[in-house]
Amino acid sequence: MRVLGRVLTTTAVALLALAGAAGTASAHNQLVGSNPVAGSSVATAPDTVELTFDQPVQEGQDLNTVVVQGPDGSSQWQGGAAQVKSNVVSAPLRALGPAGKYTIGYRILSADGHSVTGEVEFTLTQAGTGTPAPATAGGTASQSSGSSAPDGGGGIPVWVWVVGAVVLLGGGGFLAARVGSGADK
Repeated sequence: MRVLGRVLTTTAVALLALAGAAGTASAHNQLVGSNPVAGSSVATAPDTVELTFDQPVQEGQDLNTVVVQGPDGSSQWQGGAAQVKSNVVSAPLRALGPAGKYTIGYRILSADGHSVTGEVEFTLTQAGTGTPAPATAGGTASQSSGSSAPDGGGGIPVWVWVVGAVVLLGGGGFLAARVGSGADK
């Protein structure tokens, strides 16, 4: 009876430890703010768009992309490459043109190494005098985004680690019980 109690106690402690650690295993960066604010209406756009994430974003050339598309869905209004400062990704913005809905598409490299894509929309209420940027080769960040959920990224799912840990801990508990039962005789 003591052996069964040991095995159950060991398994319960292991499962509680795994439940506490499982939340950090899939901690992709999350967008927590933007300028312009998502869904807002502005009369004039800022000189720079900013995306604020809950964790630092990995820095490096061509790792992070910000593309601003106009109301027609094809013209681009970003004025240069994305810049990273800790958890804020920014890109210069050209003077905007027609009034309407603009979309900030982004792809960033998360702190955990997975890419995260998403979009933020804002509305320009008064037409500006700006002209769009030349289209970039090879597609845009917003063409590959579609949602703020992380992409597949090629990582191993968390459930595989949890099942493996349970099997290993269960086997260890079983062996400990077998060795312990030999000492009780």
